Parts: sequence; C-alpha cells; structure tokens
Amino acid sequence: MNITMKTYATFLLPALLASCGGSGGAGKDNGDKAKDTSGDVVVYLTSSDRTADFAKKSVNFSDKPNMSPTTVTLDPSVRHQTMDGFGAALTGSSCYNLLRMTPADRTKFLKETFSDADGSAGFSYIRVAIGCSDFSLSEYSCCDLKGIENFALQNEELNYVIPVLKEILAINPELKILGSPWTCPKWMKVNNLADRRPHDSWTSGHLNPDLRGDYAEYFVRWIKAMKAEGILIHAVTPQNEPLNRGNSASLFMGWDEQRDFVRDALGPAVRDAGLKTKIYAFDHNYNYDNMPEQVDYPVKIYNDPDAAAFLAGAAYHNYGGDKAELDDIRRKRPDKELIFTETSIGTWNDGRNLAARLTEDMRETGLGTVNGGCRAVIVWNLMLDSERGPNRAGGCQTCYGAADISRNDYKSISRNSHYYVIAHLASVVKPGAARIGASGYSAAGITYSAFENTDGTYAFVLLNETEENKRITLSDGTHHFAFDVPRKSVASYRWKK
Repeated sequence: MNITMKTYATFLLPALLASCGGSGGAGKDNGDKAKDTSGDVVVYLTSSDRTADFAKKSVNFSDKPNMSPTTVTLDPSVRHQTMDGFGAALTGSSCYNLLRMTPADRTKFLKETFSDADGSAGFSYIRVAIGCSDFSLSEYSCCDLKGIENFALQNEELNYVIPVLKEILAINPELKILGSPWTCPKWMKVNNLADRRPHDSWTSGHLNPDLRGDYAEYFVRWIKAMKAEGILIHAVTPQNEPLNRGNSASLFMGWDEQRDFVRDALGPAVRDAGLKTKIYAFDHNYNYDNMPEQVDYPVKIYNDPDAAAFLAGAAYHNYGGDKAELDDIRRKRPDKELIFTETSIGTWNDGRNLAARLTEDMRETGLGTVNGGCRAVIVWNLMLDSERGPNRAGGCQTCYGAADISRNDYKSISRNSHYYVIAHLASVVKPGAARIGASGYSAAGITYSAFENTDGTYAFVLLNETEENKRITLSDGTHHFAFDVPRKSVASYRWKK
C-alpha cells in the first residue's frame, strides 16, 4: 500500500516538558507542609501556566480536628458507574510518528503514557479504526476486493498499528481496545436505500441492506484477526460518526439503519462467533448533527428490545451540542452504558495553548463526561507531528494531537491539554473503579469527581478554574487532609483508606 504524504517542513517543538513544583497541604508533623517525597496521599498537579507540569507531590493525613469550610467528603455508599478507562486513539498517523522515533525514545514515551507504575500517566483505553480513518496513511478497507472471503488485515494494521499496539500491551496488558469503522468496503455501498445504485466512493453512501450479513462477518473477521495477533478487542461501534457524510472516509447510517444492522446481522454474528466483544451504538455528536429525526438516536434503537439486547450502550463525541445530552440519555435508559469516544483540539480552539485549553477541556471532556455517567473517556490522535500530520486531503488539516512530536527530529515532544486531561484521570482512577458520592464544599469554577478503586484506594480529581488558589480539604470519613490547588489548575489524588 502506497503512503502519500505532504513534503515535510522542519519545525522544532520545545523539548519534553519536565515536572516542576506545586503548592503544599496539611501534614502530620507540622499541620501544613506537603511532602515532595512520600506521604499518605499521592498528588499530581498541572497548572495552566505550566509552573506545575503533572508534578508529583504528596501530603500526609492531618491529625488535627477538621474545621475547614472547604471540605469535600467522599461517600462510598453512593455508587455511580464503573470505570473502564481513559485514553486516546491510536491512528495510522499516530503510529507513523511513533515508529519514526528511536526505539529507546518510543519506549520511554509509551511507558510514561501507558504504564500503571506510580508517576506515569496510566492511559488504559485505546481506540483504533477498523480499516482507514481520516488520520490513516491512505484510504482502504480490509476487504477492497469484492467478496468477504477476500478479507485481510492490510499494510497499515500489519506494519504500523499492530506493532505499536503490541509494544503498548507489553507495558499495560490490561489495556482495553475499541474498534470503529469509518466506512464499509466500497462494494458494500449504495447511493441511497430507494434505488440502491452502487456508490463507488470512500465518502458517504449507505450500507446495502442486502449485504448486512457480509458486513457483520467483516467485523467478526477483524476481531478474530486481531485476536490472532494477540490483541483482544473489548468493544466496537457499528459506525464512526454515522450522521457525517462529509468525512474523507464515511458512511451514513441513520438510527433505523443501525438498528436493523445490529439486530439482524452484527449482534447475531458476534454472538454466534462466541465473541465477548461489546457493541456500542451511535458514536457521534451530542446534537445529532442538528437532524431532528435522529435526536435520541441510541434510545430509538433501544426501543426495539431485540436490537437493544445486543447493545452495551452508546458512545458520544462533542463536536456539536452539549454534554447535558449524556444526562438525558442516562435518564431515559439508565440500564445502558455510556462512553465518550472522540474529541480533538486544533487551530480553531488554540489547541496548543495550555492556558487557553486546560481548564475548559478538563471541565467538558474530562470531568464533564465522567460526571455525566461515561465509563470511558477517549480523545482523538495520541500523537501527531508538529505540522499536524501526517494527514490527507479530505481529512482534518487543522487538528493537533494529545501529544505533538517535532517533525524535525522525531524526538522533541509537546504534551497538549488532552494529554493532561487523560493523565489526570488515568493516573489515579483505575479500570474497575466505581465513581462514588462526594459532597460538601462547592463554588463556581470548582468541579470534581470521586472514585473508589478495586484495590481499596480512593481517587479524587479536582479542577480549579478560578483566579484564586483554593485550599481544599478532602475527607473520607476516617482521614482528612488539605492541599492548596493553584488557580487555573487540575489536581489528582490517590490514597489508601
């Protein structure tokens, strides 16, 4: 498969950012000093001005009576959703950049990002494309020659995505992986559902209803092919952005089309193959791309009990609408799961400016989706280069990665807001954790969420969007401690009961 890319211009990003200091909290010995070495509570701190850059701190429990009016008390008797993990998309472009690094540099970055060791970001979820995406190195499916018997993994999977996935799995064997197709093979497409003429284009079109069985088999073969490579697929969505006709690779799939595909083909095929892979519906925007007939897309599918039986829940993006939609869907179907699967930063939102992005992205993408009931939070490209690539005509030319690497040396890395959003959640909230109750102090510009991990530790993630430093006390009913959270910053905590 040929790889076509734009001529690379040299551009050097700042060197890998080093951690630096932050504010202190209450300690056993003197009542108000945080330990930078060891203590009862591990704290990670990032400020929008980078004076604290995922800085690892610690603080001891206080042995003084707690009289603080800014106390937040955890309540593990209140249980919300179970967390699956936090991560980013491993696109063809991301893998291309990672494989341009030296093995030692790549291993260092991947360990810092995916290791569960203390001090690492601990990313625990990855999204990959089934076939091409708008950040693939070319346009392709895994069955471009007509006939499902011609299915095969292609160059991009075999030589880019799978090798990097294997490196990551060696670091974090518990990693969860979600697969999403941007399009079915072109020979499965028709122009519309009325006259069903062939639609020989990567962009738009509909799945031919007569070929639903073949397309379901396509999913099953992909899941099995990945398993043969030692890669277990935790979940799939039937279609990335099913209401977006204009992406460089796309397929329109209205709610009724997806209902029929899941109910009559995909669900039974996955079940009959003995696979445990979850299926999540929708995988698109909060506002349903302003199509009134598509509002409540997953709920409309759930209303068919035979289709609903095959669906674990629904996935959402935030390129349109408001996160309040998560609350609406959860109220309508509290028995179904929610996950958040894509968001990007770019030139349109000053994406490399941490001062502009950190607090909003943590409020909307991080804590906002978790507090809205999402079990997983996944951002878009894990890594792009300093010129927002490799990218293709028809795809996003203005996106940044969660991390960007210099095209000049494939060594110098800049971490952007989405990297910090995921790191602050994943570093302390582990797969299987329960989101629990937290109450007490509240104020405009203060957002937080509390968790109980399966190992008996508590985790807490707090956003201070205000212009003031905030001394926040946390109590679990047995222990309490205080920590000074700087203005415009994020703090993550983890401690044993």
